[in-house]
Amino acid sequence: MTRPAGALALVAAVAGALVAVVLGFLTFGAQATVAPDGVPVAVAAPPEIAQRLAAHGGGQLAWTVATPAEARRLLEDKKVYGVLELAPGPAATVVTVVTSGAINPAGTQVAQQALTGAATALAGPPKQEVLHPVGLAGRIAPLAASALAWIGALVAGLALTQLAKRTGRPIGAGARFVQITGAGALITAVVAGFFALWDSTLPLTVDVLGFVFLAATAFAALQAGLLRLLGLRAMAVLGPLYLVAPAVAGQVPELLNPAYRALLWSWTPFRFSTEGLRSLLQGVPDAPDVTTALWVLGALLAAGLLVALWPGRSARQEAEAHLADGVVEVGVH
Repeated sequence: MTRPAGALALVAAVAGALVAVVLGFLTFGAQATVAPDGVPVAVAAPPEIAQRLAAHGGGQLAWTVATPAEARRLLEDKKVYGVLELAPGPAATVVTVVTSGAINPAGTQVAQQALTGAATALAGPPKQEVLHPVGLAGRIAPLAASALAWIGALVAGLALTQLAKRTGRPIGAGARFVQITGAGALITAVVAGFFALWDSTLPLTVDVLGFVFLAATAFAALQAGLLRLLGLRAMAVLGPLYLVAPAVAGQVPELLNPAYRALLWSWTPFRFSTEGLRSLLQGVPDAPDVTTALWVLGALLAAGLLVALWPGRSARQEAEAHLADGVVEVGVH
């Protein structure tokens, strides 16, 4: 039975509206609901002053009282986004706001503004000190590299799927492995080229390039596995994830609505690659987020390769599984 064209048009319109709703929640919704909530900062000051400062900012800030050395260690470990130091000087108390270029700039900006306001109310405008100074390109590069790795690997996997379908050739494990590793190597070269173009001071060390290669191949393997299982239907998952990157991975959890923090930020692969690369670019290879990123990306790579290269399904079975994505010719006798 053939459905009327009007009914098909209505279904198409509803599908478009549903996509708009989903993308609105995933992208613009995360940005529109940004608000500071428990942003971690540290204060190094005499106890009576520290207690006064801890009352500043209400629930927007979460203060930790520490010694100057302890506070700076917390900043290096990315457990706080800024430090307010008060030290006695020859004539008056010296007030310094300390931030770090190795920390997500969204969190740094909020902490710097709050700490500067608290210091100004207490003793006048403070001095500003930045550990691991970074320029505009350095702030943008980590998230840009993650997004480029994801979309580049996705296009490579999609191209292989479509070319195989057009030529009628099955995709073997060898072809998938070449596509995954080849995409990882070429995307790493592309990212390195952009880094050199944007800011020649960005380090293109073995650690940095190796991390980018790991992220790109992990993304490519994950995508290849899903494309093998679902065919083009996997794009319903892989495509929207790319749009989530700037909206969610570009923020710190303390600025996101709790729902977005739990349902999106907590697991999105972009945040691991972005924050790990940020630390490496600023010369902090022993930062906790680098270790976490290596474990997460390594697990994604292993799982993706397992699904993409597992020889359990024959080429004929895979071709039949993907018939929904292609055109089936029907002969009339």
